[in-house]
Amino acid sequence: MLALILDLSNILGGFLLAIGLLALIPRAGDDLARFAERLSRFRWIVGVVALICGGYFLVIHLISGPRVFHFELVGIAVGVLLLWDRLRAGRLAHRDLPASGARGPGLVLAVFGAIAMLVGLQGIFTAD
Repeated sequence: MLALILDLSNILGGFLLAIGLLALIPRAGDDLARFAERLSRFRWIVGVVALICGGYFLVIHLISGPRVFHFELVGIAVGVLLLWDRLRAGRLAHRDLPASGARGPGLVLAVFGAIAMLVGLQGIFTAD
């Protein structure tokens, strides 16, 4: 059950990170941006869940094996990126969604978000 929560947090967190690029999709970008706007209020919850679940599985796989998987590393990275403003500033500042994922740091976050969504989907369909 905890692995499913990690996979879902990777998918939702990846979506929130990749929305700058996904908003550029013709005919679907506006709807995706509106959904991300509604979901962005809960980005800190998704970040905390991804960080906790990824950290839990990292510790379990480091201690008892069989090996460290990419699912938990991506989950930890998603959690840190979603919580970056709160971790760095220590205040409850609301971070707006990136205006464009077509250049600069927004593109890097958007590509990582797309990779996180694919990793979450792979985790759902991969046997434990």
